[in-house]
Amino acid sequence: MNTRLLVLIGAFLAGVLLAGCGGDNGDQPVLEKAAFEMQAIASSQNQWTGLAKAPDGRMFVNFPRWSDDVPISVGVLNDDGTVAPYPNDAWNAWEPGRSPTEHFVCVQAVFVDDAGFLWILDPANPKFAGVVPGGPKLLKVDLATDSIIETYSFDSTIAPPASYLNDVRIDTARNAAFISESGTGALVTVDLNNGNARRLLDEHYSTQADDSLLLIIEGEEWRRPDGSLPQVHCDGIALSPNREYMYYQALSAYDLYRIPVTSLLDTTLTEQQLADAVEFVASSGAADGIIFDRDGYLYLSALEQNAINRLTPMKVVQTVVQDDRISWPDTFTRGGPDTLYFTTARIHEGGSPDGPYQIFRLVKN
Repeated sequence: MNTRLLVLIGAFLAGVLLAGCGGDNGDQPVLEKAAFEMQAIASSQNQWTGLAKAPDGRMFVNFPRWSDDVPISVGVLNDDGTVAPYPNDAWNAWEPGRSPTEHFVCVQAVFVDDAGFLWILDPANPKFAGVVPGGPKLLKVDLATDSIIETYSFDSTIAPPASYLNDVRIDTARNAAFISESGTGALVTVDLNNGNARRLLDEHYSTQADDSLLLIIEGEEWRRPDGSLPQVHCDGIALSPNREYMYYQALSAYDLYRIPVTSLLDTTLTEQQLADAVEFVASSGAADGIIFDRDGYLYLSALEQNAINRLTPMKVVQTVVQDDRISWPDTFTRGGPDTLYFTTARIHEGGSPDGPYQIFRLVKN
């Protein structure tokens, strides 16, 4: 029996199990309620995506260069709600003609690892017009000195012209980085000891969008200006609490997958052997950002429901909170054992939202 057939059978069985936990909801996951409070803590008139909370309490955000009015690429939230350029003005001063290696070109994600370092992911694909050569990079920041201490640059074999490096997770135990690539669909691993990067599961079905899926967000069909369906490939990525699995999902798809971290880092595996290691997890709905808590619950930004959902260890999808203000929930960051933060990016509104982009805090009751 081939791998694809096994995955399809697994998907069917998972659907049956989920249906047994509640009523039939068509193609959407079965939802159970979980108790959380939601509080708005910051807002901006500029579109942000990434969010990271440092151990010292500072909150970092990034603004992807998807339009001409991007004020800065990476910033730190001030107490008064304003955003200051980080780590300095110079890194945030890129424009065409300036060095893409010494400036942020189009930052998509920020992440704080469990050792307290900030990581900045720059796909260097402004306005999705194509990767700026020399621009794709991952940067490590020492928050004690507010200085960039490592830069990992990616050539066109890792970040081809149509690529969009999207999100990053760091395994400090193995000193490895894992990056989702949503432009064409792949996972990228980086050996942080020597900078060696590998592009994996390139165009594998688990990293690909469902080209027939029409997302309905806030009652409207999500389409490009020409009427075609957006195809956002491998996007959300999350390292399991025990560091054994990397979970990932295409944004324009409902299916969640995982793969052993050891398989991703095993350079002796063939392409087929790596593909055989992919496991279907659940049909969890359309999601952008995903993150685990310490108890093994996987939180998902539920784009079609103006909600935050979570997948329990028993693969039951629960609604954490649902609110009209949750307009395209994007990126999560942890703030403690019972606290999560997330941004709203309002991507479906095409850069002209009715109201601000926001950051919310979720606190478990």
